[in-house]
Amino acid sequence: MPNLHDIERRINSVSSTKQITRTMEMVAAAKIRRASERVYNALPWASAISEMLISTAKYAPLDSEPLLATHDEVKRALIVVIASDRGLAGGFNSNVLRHAEKLIKEKERQGIEVEIVACGKKAIGYFSYRNIVPVFEFRDLSADPTYEEAAEISQFAGDSYREGKLDEVIIVFNHAKNAAEQRLIEQQVLPINTTSYADLLGLAPKEKDYFEHFREKDLDHLPGDIDFEPDAESVMHYLMRAYLRNTFYYALIDSAAAEQGARRTAMKSATDNASEMVNTLTRVYNRVRQGAITTEISEIVGGAAALEE
Repeated sequence: MPNLHDIERRINSVSSTKQITRTMEMVAAAKIRRASERVYNALPWASAISEMLISTAKYAPLDSEPLLATHDEVKRALIVVIASDRGLAGGFNSNVLRHAEKLIKEKERQGIEVEIVACGKKAIGYFSYRNIVPVFEFRDLSADPTYEEAAEISQFAGDSYREGKLDEVIIVFNHAKNAAEQRLIEQQVLPINTTSYADLLGLAPKEKDYFEHFREKDLDHLPGDIDFEPDAESVMHYLMRAYLRNTFYYALIDSAAAEQGARRTAMKSATDNASEMVNTLTRVYNRVRQGAITTEISEIVGGAAALEE
């Protein structure tokens, strides 16, 4: 049975840890709102530019933009792994990194050479430990990503795909489904994936109109031909450039929001566990203290009885 001093020291240690985890939980909760608003405001533009590119590309000449082409054979792939700079976020980083490593091994079994872009210190350390050297490393930006970071990644991916050095580009990141739940996303960026953001991120789809076939057709809104000004090459190049930058930027800020949500959940769980441990240790402390008092009383009574004899 531990003595009272050891139990008291243990209670103080756990209480100090509880104060730290509680503070980190409050800080993460404060950051979630700003990060979530950033994602919420960026989603309409992300969906719009993606849908615009997909709907316009089918009317553009096949040779108007090399990034619209699908390569006959996939020999080299780029995987952009988005993790965090800090830990204490539960399984936030491990889920992304293990999925990325599994994806790398799967590609290599298919004879595909894989290059990595590591975003976040946890991703950099994970791949460095496994002797995988990323072509790009970004650190100290996971909680507050910048547009310049997305532009640099999109520039490298776009130029390499256009020159035939890459045949496929994939992003692996955590999507902030809500303030308490994150969802692992594997998004194909190049060649262009026709999956909408609503389907990709699991957002609520628009309500289906079951009576559409019974309604009279509106002849004033029939689809027409598309004219490219000044030319198809310039328009598609601009759309592709905006699409790539926006796709990477949205993934970065979405991951930042998911990181804060995961850290808040992890710190709340740690705070609750610390509270439960303090309560348990307090009961043990009281029990040991009561036992010590009982022993002392018994010794005093026994000593007094011995003197009387």
